[in-house]
Amino acid sequence: MKSNLPKVLHPILGRPMLWYSLQVARELSDEPPVVVVGHKAGEVIEKLGDGVKYALQEPQLGTGHALHKAMPLISPDVDTVLVTYGDMPLLRAETLALLLEEHGSHPGPITLMTVVMDDPHGFGRIVRDKRGDVIAIVEEAHATPEQKAIRELNTGIYALDAKWTREHLPRLPLSPKGEYYLTDLVEMAVSEELPVKAVEVDDPDEVIGINTRVHLAQAEAAMRRRINTDWMLKGVTIVDPETTFIDPVASIGRDTVIYPNTYLRGDTSIGEECIIGPNTMILDSQIGDRCEVRFSVVEMAILEDEVDVGPFAHLRKGAHLARGVHMGNFGEVKNSYLGPGTKMGHFSYIGDATIGENVNIGAGTITCNYDGEKKNPTHIEDGVFIGSDTMLVAPVRVGRGSKTGAGSVVTRDIPPGSLAYGVPARVKKRLSDE
Repeated sequence: MKSNLPKVLHPILGRPMLWYSLQVARELSDEPPVVVVGHKAGEVIEKLGDGVKYALQEPQLGTGHALHKAMPLISPDVDTVLVTYGDMPLLRAETLALLLEEHGSHPGPITLMTVVMDDPHGFGRIVRDKRGDVIAIVEEAHATPEQKAIRELNTGIYALDAKWTREHLPRLPLSPKGEYYLTDLVEMAVSEELPVKAVEVDDPDEVIGINTRVHLAQAEAAMRRRINTDWMLKGVTIVDPETTFIDPVASIGRDTVIYPNTYLRGDTSIGEECIIGPNTMILDSQIGDRCEVRFSVVEMAILEDEVDVGPFAHLRKGAHLARGVHMGNFGEVKNSYLGPGTKMGHFSYIGDATIGENVNIGAGTITCNYDGEKKNPTHIEDGVFIGSDTMLVAPVRVGRGSKTGAGSVVTRDIPPGSLAYGVPARVKKRLSDE
């Protein structure tokens, strides 16, 4: 990969490629998956965290040696060991389930997964006997011309009888390269006249192994197509799937329309009948039904139903827009609640504020929440009208039904039902007295 980052931590749609392999493993077994780590093991362990067992392979002496290191961490009650790879993120649980089903249907100790491709990619060739049983895996470097013509290839994915494997791993021969290979288990089984079966994967994309940034881009494109196709089949309109990026754990309601250059990242949920994009990024946020978010960035925020945002708006961590809120162009909200029906037209910043229902926030309004040492709160009660270019110097409260004049600098609380303006703003009249 020509990278300081361990290969299996390179991201695909925002998730380390190894994350996908672990998700599949967890779907197939209640046993915690065992990850064999070597190069920069500490970084891998720190990134993945708990819920995984780690086997340290140091030095790295081949696939057989890797499994040998992993076996002590596998429960003695386990009957079958499934071996997969951290650089095959496209492999589906359904495909591996078929491998396990085939393994359980015959008495042999090994069932392996194969793929048929015109380009052999340097993979080992599968040699079968007349009955269809696998009798050998021949590496390309050692294959005869007839064997090189074989297009059924070894993916390196195995279902293994746990007891038989424990007994035979210590007997693996050392290769000329000084490594131990799992492929030699096949030769052992055949020499003992035990059947070795194989399951062919239907989609070659599933067994794409990643060794370069080119492979990484190919795998991400395939994963993006898979995720986007799944959502379209569930009733989501994606106008241009090639420019739409959806995290594997994101969720989208039916009849929502996703426009081009949209990124739904992290633990994001989108409700029904929404319009999202174009040119929009949403991260770890919850969007209700019938919302519109256009040309905007939404990070760790909550939008209730029928909220309209953008263009060119920025919702930061802790922003919560209640039902029917309108937030127009070039606005920013951080760690604040905007009550139902509140309108924030354009060119405003709201930070560390609590805003009530049906408030009008005029253009250029700023909550001056930071005094150089700490963040201070602003409270705007229901039905307030904030005039354009109002500066609200926190901590400050604007009472229910009050108004501020354009260009006001509010440094003191404004009582309910009052009109205040000026620099600094002063209460000029009680609106209830008009």
